Amino acid sequence: MTENRTALPTGTWVLDPVHSSIGFELPYLAGTFRGSFTDVDAKLTADSLSGSARVASVDVKDENLSAHLQSPEFFDAESHPELSFASRSIERSGDELKVDGEITIRGTTKPVELVGKIADPITDAFGNERVNVRLETTVDRTAFGLNWNMPLPNGQPALKNEVTLVAELYFVQEA
Repeated sequence: MTENRTALPTGTWVLDPVHSSIGFELPYLAGTFRGSFTDVDAKLTADSLSGSARVASVDVKDENLSAHLQSPEFFDAESHPELSFASRSIERSGDELKVDGEITIRGTTKPVELVGKIADPITDAFGNERVNVRLETTVDRTAFGLNWNMPLPNGQPALKNEVTLVAELYFVQEA
């Protein structure tokens, strides 16, 4: 029997938050600035992917900067406590994955295409079926009202507008 490597795994798969992460990176000064959300949730089925992250869980390894990112100048955690994603369509070809959907940040929803890889399901040491999905996309942060910036002495902005979102998602099949 030939395996169908164009279909998603059947059943409902829930996120293993311990082994999963949703992160972001953007050009900053002469390098890359990275951060992540530590309180995330997601669900995968044979025809859909959805997920969310609590803005208050943003972590950039500096307490003051994490607090600034939660402020109205950035994500505005008090007014918009969650980021979310919902798929409209998913295409798989081998281990390649393309997910079209909508992302909501600061109350603004925009279409987005995520691309990445999906591993075939595997049984872990405890008998649980698991599947790994890694997806990324690039968005313009200003399209979501994330406009804060500071000019450098050379006149260039400290932050670029293009932000790459990276989701490393480990799912466990629901019993």
